[in-house]
Amino acid sequence: MNVAAHVAANVAAPKENLTAASRRQLILERLLALVCLAAPFLAAALMTGTAAALVGPARLAPELEPYVVTVLNRSGDSSGFCTGSVISPTVVLTAAHCVGAPDDTRIFFKDAKGAPVLVETAAVAINPGFRPDAIRRRITSIDLALVLLAEPLPSAFTPVEIAKGALPTPGQKFLIAGFGVADEAQGKTGGILRSGILVDTGPKSSVLLWAADPARSGLGACTGDSGAPLLSFDRPAVVAVAVWAKGQGGNHCGALTQAVLVAPQRHWIETTMNAWSAAAR
Repeated sequence: MNVAAHVAANVAAPKENLTAASRRQLILERLLALVCLAAPFLAAALMTGTAAALVGPARLAPELEPYVVTVLNRSGDSSGFCTGSVISPTVVLTAAHCVGAPDDTRIFFKDAKGAPVLVETAAVAINPGFRPDAIRRRITSIDLALVLLAEPLPSAFTPVEIAKGALPTPGQKFLIAGFGVADEAQGKTGGILRSGILVDTGPKSSVLLWAADPARSGLGACTGDSGAPLLSFDRPAVVAVAVWAKGQGGNHCGALTQAVLVAPQRHWIETTMNAWSAAAR
């Protein structure tokens, strides 16, 4: 029996008959089934209006694969995927709206042979400034989360630097890298790492970054790119994390990408990681 058939056959199994280990295994199998089966309809599985994949003239970016992973999240009967930055062998930085409880959150990547790999989550930390209803209430939200992995990532991954120092200025260039869709009407275009150039459009902020395609060709974050890093143009350092996208002409993506600046959140990031390290000793 293949993974998908096994999951379908066990979805209705009484939870009281499952041991804790069986529950964990079933969750893993369901998430793996999502990876195997979701490609044709990834766009429909995600929240409309949140940042997703790179639409427009993005390019394939295999050189950035050591720095990013896919974040999978399950909530009830629905599932979604986002992008995350590897900031240590055991910690991934992503958007807060991309994660759930540790049992419902997994990190996904393909190994050197192209085989799918799922990594269990040991803990999840949500930035205290996150507001799930920020868009509706028109308030500022620090949409960031840290995911602690149950085991280190392979040595093929390289942690990216967390940017520090001066805040970005209008006109500054960034490289965004994400697994989102290349065409928001074609869900099967997601799941492939792509990158593109965006520039800071202003206004200057100590919390958020607004970025757009300098060529005005429609490139921007879309479904699956939530949590994607906006990297320094000259080195792999995360300046901001994509959290929301806006389109025009009836589209949801391609006109504007909103991201949360990480430099002002360095204290929270470092404090959380230090606490996790201390607890592991």
